Parts: sequence; C-alpha cells; structure tokens
Amino acid sequence: MNLPLRLDGATLDASGPGVAVTPHYLATDAAIAVLAGGGNAVDAAIAANATLGVVAPETCGIGGDLFALVHTPGDAAPTALNASGRAGQGAMAAALRDQGMAEIPIDSSFAVTVPGCVDGWAALSSRYGSMPLAAVLTPAINHARDGFAASPELSHALLRYAAALQPQQAADGLYPNGEAPQVGAEVHRPQLAETMAGIGRHGRTFFYTGDVADAIIAATDGTLAASDLQRNQAEWVNPISLEVMGWTGWTIPPNSQGYLMLAAAWLFERLNPPRDPQHPDYVHAAVEAYRAVAWERDDMVADPTHSPRVDLLDTARLEARLAQVSPTRRTDWPVSRPAPGGTAYLAVRDSDGMGVSLIQSNFHGIGSRIGAGNAGFLLHDRGSGFTLQPGHPNELAPGKRPLHTLAPTLWTEGDQLRMLLGTRGGDFQPQTLLQMLSHTRWAGLNGRQAHLQPRWATLEWRENDHSVAVEPHLDAGTVDQLRSRGHEVRSTGQWMAGWGPVSIITIDGENAVGAADPRVAATAARST
Repeated sequence: MNLPLRLDGATLDASGPGVAVTPHYLATDAAIAVLAGGGNAVDAAIAANATLGVVAPETCGIGGDLFALVHTPGDAAPTALNASGRAGQGAMAAALRDQGMAEIPIDSSFAVTVPGCVDGWAALSSRYGSMPLAAVLTPAINHARDGFAASPELSHALLRYAAALQPQQAADGLYPNGEAPQVGAEVHRPQLAETMAGIGRHGRTFFYTGDVADAIIAATDGTLAASDLQRNQAEWVNPISLEVMGWTGWTIPPNSQGYLMLAAAWLFERLNPPRDPQHPDYVHAAVEAYRAVAWERDDMVADPTHSPRVDLLDTARLEARLAQVSPTRRTDWPVSRPAPGGTAYLAVRDSDGMGVSLIQSNFHGIGSRIGAGNAGFLLHDRGSGFTLQPGHPNELAPGKRPLHTLAPTLWTEGDQLRMLLGTRGGDFQPQTLLQMLSHTRWAGLNGRQAHLQPRWATLEWRENDHSVAVEPHLDAGTVDQLRSRGHEVRSTGQWMAGWGPVSIITIDGENAVGAADPRVAATAARST
C-alpha cells in the first residue's frame, strides 16, 4: 500500500490528555501551542482553523462558512453552532433564470453568500474562549507574515486556478515571483496577515464593516450589501442526534446534510453484517445503507425557515427505508445530484475534557475564485448550493442559507465524550464518515487501522453512472461479490485524497487518541 509521503513533522498518531488532529501540521501545531499556553479546546480550534485558512486556502479561509459542535464535561448534549452565511439582497433566482441559466455558476457573484467564519469565531470565543481572540489568531498571523512552505495540495490548486486567481490583488502573496509555488517553496500573505490582525483587535466589526466589507461588496458587484454583512451570521442551534452502536451521535441540523451519516449508520447497524470491513456483506450493507437515505437529500436539506419541518432521524421513517434494503441485492433509488467541495475539518480535545468538532470551507476547492480586493482572502461559493427551481425550499433568495455539505459529528455515551469525527469531501462526507464509524465501532478497529481500510464512494450523482468506486486494495473476492449483487464497481487506481482527510479523536477516560488520515501529505495529529 503506497500512501502519500509525509511532510516534515506531519505525524499521524497522538495520544494524551490533550490532542488535536487537523489537515495540516502547522494548524495542528497552532492548536497544541494554544493548549500549552493555557487555552482550551475552543481557543485551540479557532487557532487551528485560522492557520488552515492561511496555509491551506484551497480548503478553507475567512471568506467561507463554519459549523461547530462543542462538548463540555458533564453535559448531556453538545452545543451546536451554525455560522453559515445568508444570500445577499441582490441574490434573485429570477434574474439568473431570465439569463437562461439552469444552475448558479460557481464563479459568479450569485454564488457568494455572506462569509460566516469570522462570526463563528466570535461566537465560539465569546461563549467558551479563555484567551483573547488576538492571542488565538497569533500563530496564523505569524505564518501569513513570516511565510510557510507550500504543500503539494496548495501547489497543485494554485497551478490549476492560476488563470482566475493571478490577476486578483487578493491572491498576490499566493504567487511568489508571479508563478504558482513549487512544493516546499515559501509563501507569504501579508495582506491576509493585516486583515486577521484587525479581526484580533476589533472582532467581527473589522471584517463585516469598513474597508474589508467594502472590498467584499465591490467583489460581488453589489450582490452582497452592507446590511447583509452587518447581520450576524452565527446562530446557536439545537443539535440533532441518534442512538447508534451504543453511543449517541450528534450533528448539525439542516441546512447541513449531517443527518445522512447518522441515518445511514442506524440502518447499517440493523442490517447486522459480519464485523470484517472487507467482507462483501459488510461493504454491501454500508453502501446500501447510505444509498437508502442519500437520494432524497436535495429535496430535504434547506434553510429550516423556508422548508417543511420533517424529523429526518425519526426511527419510524428509517424503518420504512430499512424494509426496502436487500442484504443480497442492490436497491434502485431515485437519482440525486451531489457536488464535490473544498473543506477542512479539525478536532481538538483539551486536558479538561472539552471537545470541539469544527468544520470550515470554501466549497468548490478554492471557492468562487473571487478575491476580496486587497484584504488578502478569497470568497467561497456556497451560494451554488442553492437551486434555481421556482418554489423549491432551497431556491436562491435574499436572506436564505443554502444547502450545506458540511457535516461534523460528535459522539457521547451518557454525559461522556467518546469521539470527535469529521472530514472534508463535499457530498462524499457522510459516506466517508459512515465507513470510519463502522470500522471503529462495528469492526473494533482503532483510528489508524480504520484509516488504512479501503474506502468506497457512490457516484450516482453523475449522469448515467450508477457505479461504486473503490480504492484498489479492497479484496478482489469482495469486489466480485459486490458485482454479483448488482453493483457496478470500478477501481480508482489510487488512494483518494478527496475521500478525506478524516480527522478522528477517540476518548477513553482521561486519555484521548488522535489519528490523522494518511491520504493527504500534510495531515497531522499532536498531543500535549
């Protein structure tokens, strides 16, 4: 099994009272430094997220959205934060339909909703933080000012998007000497450093008013207005949950797609396959459990203030799906239309037992390809998650939140935190998390062992493609058995970085164990 080479310092496993796992070793280092300096898990998570926005803008940044789950010792349930932004006053579906468009272009101003990340930081820091926000952001600011080495993913993304990004002032630091950086080349982002320093000193007002806000408004051709940015995007919401495999799984309610993972895991458990991750019955059960719920997502997930109130985790509802799943044959379901995304997920647990499951994103890779003037950051394209279908709950309209692929999870047993689990991967997120949960809870593997199991992904969102793609080290006999059950199986021919990286921390008593996903070279787990 030839996995990607590790970058210097990017360790995959860590255990101790405090642990952080993120997609980039510099972000993990930032989290651990904050913990060592007296900060708690929320402080460390913000520090890691801010650093990721500097060193991995191909996944996330302050121009995107954020969701988080926070568990404090002794609490029966975590708190949940929805910091996803709303569409601006100029976001009119009819205007795009009149231009003959059937969907929202990802590189148009209509795809840019208000970035919720900074409001998310402010809300988390205000409620739980133990350090000033300026101190928490210091590692990220230092990396932006002093420079950092380009990862393989960043180098590839900047080369791929050079034509769109290079002419923009916001991307100046990303192209040293006018070219996309080679792997390991030093990158500086002084504009972003100044913006983040301002956020540290003045909080949300520095970002959502004044020069930064003006830059966002100008970049979106007025689709976003000053009043849109002044409205706080962060909202504490009630998490949703389901009892699965002896634990309670928690996630963010719609407009997040998080329910899919919990629903599929509930179905998988009741299909009761053997506990061998490469047994054909096990893989078939996982694939079919996910397919049984995933097909309806686009009709069910929208801004809850504009959609029917349906209990998506109602067990009677899931029982009806279970009755249609065959243990020996592939079931036909209606076709859905997912879309891939660029995202960063991180997990932190501190020595006092607080745990944070946080996910933040630009959406399609590096986002909309639109930069915010000279503020040094790129804007996401979460608005492309809307539909232009008239009357649909997720139809583009001012003030609405779009369907979101971000799906962090947190797992408890009674009032005890047991696991933090999440991944990037757009619409692949719930099925990837289902596999990691089943490998750890059903098959009894540890985090490292679960990462090394071959992953699969359904591809029914592609026109006339009903196949299941699998990483090449899935047992050949299992592949044959899946085909005999009606699955169109094809090998990816490589380890799939886009089916991750998954970050996982498991907790047993006072000790936490973190495992980073080896599919991406920069991922790292560290402990205090």
